[in-house]
Amino acid sequence: MMDKMENGIGDRGVLVAFRVIKGSSHALTNQFCKKFYGQDTSSHRGKYRYRRPGFLDNIPHHKLIRGVLVLREKDADRVIQFLGEYNAEIHVRSVILTESDKKALSEQRTHNEPNTNQ
Repeated sequence: MMDKMENGIGDRGVLVAFRVIKGSSHALTNQFCKKFYGQDTSSHRGKYRYRRPGFLDNIPHHKLIRGVLVLREKDADRVIQFLGEYNAEIHVRSVILTESDKKALSEQRTHNEPNTNQ
């Protein structure tokens, strides 16, 4: 039988659902998305590609749909605080992690780490 804390991931996590407040300017919404998710970008007509890192790049998460994340319990407060800085509407629930949640939370790597699965 598998240990409940395999890879430091227990059976419980936190679901965070959020949205930027209606009426926010398009510029503020774009700024939020870039800082929260990061941005893949290019220059010189696609000749150079690079990634601008975002807040979530170093936090293991499972993005279910737009504005809905499953997180490790220990990361939830940091994410909620970041969302609060943008006056986002936030809903938080404790959840039992599915196998796909556990996999996403334990295997996620930052964008700066090399991919060893090639």
